[in-house]
Amino acid sequence: MSFNEKFDQHGAWRREFALRLKLLSEWLKDHDLLNAAVEERLLRLESQMRSDKVMVAFVAEFSRGKSELINALFFAGYGRRIMPASAGRTTMCPTELGYDAEVPPCLRLLPIETRLKTQALMEWRMVPEKWTRIDLDVNDPAQLAQAFEKVAEVRRVTREEARALGFWHDETPDDNPRVDADGMIEVPKWRHALINIAHPLLKQGLVILDTPGLNAIGAEPELTVSLIPQAHAVVFILAADTGVTKSDLAIWREHLITDGEDKDTRLVVLNKIDTLWDALSSPEQIEAQIDRQRATSAEILGLPMSQIIPVSAQKGLVAKVTRDNKLLRASRLPGLEQALAQGVMGQRQKILRSAVAGGMVELRAEASRVIHIRRRDLAEQMIELRGLRGKNVSVIKHMRSRIEQEQVEFNASGAKIQAVRSIHLKLLREVFHLLGTPTLKSELAQLTDALKQPGIKLGVKKAYGQTFARLREGLQKAQSTSAEIQNMLGGSFKQLNSEFGLSLQAPKEPEMSRFLLDLEQIERSHLQYLGVANILKLAQPEFSERLVRALATRLRVVYETALGEVELWNKSAASQLDAQLKERRRNFGRRLEAIERIEQAAAGLDERIDEIDAHERTLDELDGKLDELTARLLDAPAQKKEPVSAAQDAAMTQAV
Repeated sequence: MSFNEKFDQHGAWRREFALRLKLLSEWLKDHDLLNAAVEERLLRLESQMRSDKVMVAFVAEFSRGKSELINALFFAGYGRRIMPASAGRTTMCPTELGYDAEVPPCLRLLPIETRLKTQALMEWRMVPEKWTRIDLDVNDPAQLAQAFEKVAEVRRVTREEARALGFWHDETPDDNPRVDADGMIEVPKWRHALINIAHPLLKQGLVILDTPGLNAIGAEPELTVSLIPQAHAVVFILAADTGVTKSDLAIWREHLITDGEDKDTRLVVLNKIDTLWDALSSPEQIEAQIDRQRATSAEILGLPMSQIIPVSAQKGLVAKVTRDNKLLRASRLPGLEQALAQGVMGQRQKILRSAVAGGMVELRAEASRVIHIRRRDLAEQMIELRGLRGKNVSVIKHMRSRIEQEQVEFNASGAKIQAVRSIHLKLLREVFHLLGTPTLKSELAQLTDALKQPGIKLGVKKAYGQTFARLREGLQKAQSTSAEIQNMLGGSFKQLNSEFGLSLQAPKEPEMSRFLLDLEQIERSHLQYLGVANILKLAQPEFSERLVRALATRLRVVYETALGEVELWNKSAASQLDAQLKERRRNFGRRLEAIERIEQAAAGLDERIDEIDAHERTLDELDGKLDELTARLLDAPAQKKEPVSAAQDAAMTQAV
């Protein structure tokens, strides 16, 4: 199965899940089971499904055939090249291809001059008026291709301007661009490009990141410390005729090398194997030559040979456009598609299904708790009413008096419940403070000061280490305070259960350990970036400030996510208490109503017992239906191939 087919299945599963989630939401609302915590979990699951993205980053030095590979994998359905892929340098600025239904089809370009300012790339995304926008006609491949050529535009600048923009370094003259006869230097015209088109794969959540060569990656810290590390897969492209060159190895070591489980997310493509197709060599000799290049590349990069995939992107594109199956097999492009399908999509589906399963377990528990409360209240009423059979009027009046007394005592319990909430919120505010934006800014202040110091910053790694040590300490303190709140909740809920006959259960506390892992990954990517090759760039104040802003942007996402988990935990505890108090008040009303009916007519007792029996059967049916609906969500099919809905989608995907 190809990457595109696997992605189609992933999209079908997400759509099926979203539909079933909507049905569950409506059913819960119809049966008054949708409290604040259940609603929040539903919204989170729905948002997770709708916004789920799979980013594949394509990284290579210039002239490795990267843009051609993107054309072959994703855009062959247009019947021509879409991304510029002529000889020489084509993609001059990092380019993201994705789809946002709220934005019309367009190409947005951020001027290179924005590098002279300290804002991080993420901040510039929030200022659309600073980008140059070109509208796209998705039904006109020629117009698309012409528009995309803008990413290859350059401008000529003086050496001073090139130095200010981060493309000229006096300390590393061998890496500097060529100076022409007029003393001018070519640099990219644009800093970043965003392409928004309704391609079938992009509509389903695929994001393609196309990055230019070593100099461009090194000059844009956010690429290395944020975008590339967060990609679900990185495809690193080499040329089959040259193997791993010095600049290829520099990109790998400085920006891509990883350890542990992340190694599986790195695929190395040995492109241009057609340059080895020699009429004077036998197929066996050609195959042996390709295998030697794979083995050598694997050894140099420290990867298993299975992750080095030989292809010819150019022949693969031609084969798809001309529907030449023999040439397609020779290009070996299907082998790369299969590796992407098994690696990227397989891993992504596994992670998403695991997250969904966890969310569904929590949602099922929240909704079941409401049903359980109602069932317990009915059982209490049933015991009371059966105890009244054959009793005289005075006994029934005594029962009424006892229920009214219980109701008065329960209503007077508000102060005690409010005290529990007050202590809970006091501790919770401490967690909110630890995970809040002001605290994060404060923790980063020392690192910011260290990076702002003039000259070469030899102590910058130590400053990073101290900053991340404080951040870890803060998260661990948040975890410790959360555990304290959890213990307090457990004790308070137990007391309330004992005094007022409730069945409160403290919800599972948020897991901070995964956010500590996020911190570790961010620290690793930054420390890797602070190698000898970039220590000279850090001498530039503007570059240093961009780096720390990129760090702050990424850390903010981690802290906001952690804060969201704590807020959901708090909401789950509060809504559970509110729901049980509400049900208890209703229960008093129903019990008093039953006594009144019994006092008015002798037949009322048996009628009320029959009604409670009927309600219990209804609750059993609700519980069974809840099981069925939540089980369906977990079993939403990923193996079903769904037909493409629009004719233009079919046309675009036909050759992909």
